[in-house]
Amino acid sequence: MTSEGQRGRHHRQILLPVIGPAGQERLRTGRVCVLGVGALGSQVAALLVRAGVGFLRLVDRDVVEWTNLQRQVVYEEADVEAGLPKAIAAARALARIDHSVTVEPVVQDVDASSIRALIEDVDVVVDGSDNFELRYLLNDAALELAKPWVYGGAVGTQGTTLTIVPGESACLRCVFPDPPPAGVAPTCDTAGVLGPVAAVIGALQASEVIKLLVGDRASLNRSLLSLDLWSLEIARIPVTRRGDCPACGRGERAFLEAKAPSRTVQLCGRDAVQVSVYPRPELNLEELAARLEPLGAVQHNPYLIRFTVDGYELTVFRDGRAIVRGTTDPAVARALYARYIGM
Repeated sequence: MTSEGQRGRHHRQILLPVIGPAGQERLRTGRVCVLGVGALGSQVAALLVRAGVGFLRLVDRDVVEWTNLQRQVVYEEADVEAGLPKAIAAARALARIDHSVTVEPVVQDVDASSIRALIEDVDVVVDGSDNFELRYLLNDAALELAKPWVYGGAVGTQGTTLTIVPGESACLRCVFPDPPPAGVAPTCDTAGVLGPVAAVIGALQASEVIKLLVGDRASLNRSLLSLDLWSLEIARIPVTRRGDCPACGRGERAFLEAKAPSRTVQLCGRDAVQVSVYPRPELNLEELAARLEPLGAVQHNPYLIRFTVDGYELTVFRDGRAIVRGTTDPAVARALYARYIGM
């Protein structure tokens, strides 16, 4: 599309005094990484593409499921039926909105060994994750690389968001020094989630990203903003940098410097365990599918294999990672992985 066409597309946005032609040009050259393309991440990504942000990197480890369609706005029934990874399906949907935006899909589980490469060449990072482990890892990496990021969470009828600018504002550990113990915090799998909550929090996150890209840091949300969309209660809790914060105060990077990534992670509320192997292999999915076909039902595409056997379902990705459904026991998941994939 010509520059004149782009100006026409974004005319109503350029009219805003807080953006204008100069701000629109900054959006066009802006680079954003969205970690997790679920309820929040899909909302943010769609809004940023429509706003004309020039580059989006979409990172997600999961595939599109029927339960996602209630609130994850870029996915369709066809994506579920095709067994597409979320990052791939989202990139295809966003290309239909504005093909001039560069969207890079990454089907990957983010850990301490991979997060630097994912965020070091972008201007802003968006938290679209569904777990505290990744948020604390992102907090460490963002501080280390001086990358602003926008925290967001939505569960039940409630949502929260906070914009974090390293060196200027409170970091995540200033507000929440440690992750909650396993099983204590509600999740959308256990407590449900109202779709409009994700839409509202995602819109707030996208607005913060736009402020960061156009350079209006004075207008950023530096409070912990919390809302309940059902009761329409909204609270802004002031937060400040703490000198005794383990991350931005004392400079600790406990999550980023983790030496050995977990080999198994139970996926909360989903009767599933994720198995990862290190160093990551590069599987030949076609050969693996052919080997598994005599043993059970196999569905595969260029991104993954879905293999069903003895009441279990293994979704295997090219990097060797697998999601084993039908168990919450890591030992069972590892045994199935070793038996059918090898480790």
